[in-house]
Amino acid sequence: MPDEQVSVSVGDRILRLTNLSKILYPEADFSKGEVVDYYVGVASALLPRLMGRPVTFRRYPNGAGAAGFFEKDVSRHAPDWVRTTPLPTPGSSANRDIAHFVRIEDLPTLVWAANLAALELHVPQWRIGDDGAALPPDLLVFDLDPGAPATIVECCRVAELVREELAADGLEAWAKTSGSKGLQLYVPVSTTDPDQTSTYARALAGRLARAHLGSIVATMEKRARPGKVFIDWSQNNPAKTTVAAYSLRARPQPNASAPVTWHEVEACETVPDLTFTAPEVRERLEADGDLLGDLDDADHPELPPVD
Repeated sequence: MPDEQVSVSVGDRILRLTNLSKILYPEADFSKGEVVDYYVGVASALLPRLMGRPVTFRRYPNGAGAAGFFEKDVSRHAPDWVRTTPLPTPGSSANRDIAHFVRIEDLPTLVWAANLAALELHVPQWRIGDDGAALPPDLLVFDLDPGAPATIVECCRVAELVREELAADGLEAWAKTSGSKGLQLYVPVSTTDPDQTSTYARALAGRLARAHLGSIVATMEKRARPGKVFIDWSQNNPAKTTVAAYSLRARPQPNASAPVTWHEVEACETVPDLTFTAPEVRERLEADGDLLGDLDDADHPELPPVD
């Protein structure tokens, strides 16, 4: 099949897009062109979630049903107008001490990334400072991961418990689906210690696991997880990333990580209640606006000390 190419104007850039008819989600007959169109449609809500943060791509050039790969260093194929920031990558599997991470902060860069079949966009819970170095975390995240036969329904019940613990410490949480199996909670915070968010999250997860032995675990051991919800506190490690809100996921269907209300969390009784495809996420955005729109402007209280 010939390599299809089309030149399009995006903002003040001319981009060459390729193979737009290629099916990237075979079960849904969802093409690369539809992936690009989805990202354009949610850009107003997605870009604030990426702003100022280094983005790690998870690319699937042969579609979501084939093997994908993570990519941090985009310098090999990025146009000169794509903004990148060199950051340390200790322990990199690519044996690089520095990687040039992309900064997706405008629509042309987002469309360029989608054209690379970067279906998933992952970011850390910290931003890059004016000097190009990592700032302390501004978000705390809890990644609630169900071990089968537990599902997102059980994650919702655990999310309510996490929310209560946070409220007792004067902290507020925003919820979103992972777009895969679980649920994730974002908590705006302020700290000067890059490790404090992990320390706090680990302590909270441990308390809940001890109080709910039959339904919650806070350990990395997979053998401990069946039928329970793993509160993954480790996503707060500054070296780790979490899928961005509104990002697609490489699942059989073109599901996306969707912000949800606490009413939806409380009312969730079945997996389909909180499973959203790309078209559904766009419909929700048009009907309800960005449910994370006030996250950045929310108070960022200091984390309390951990005993």
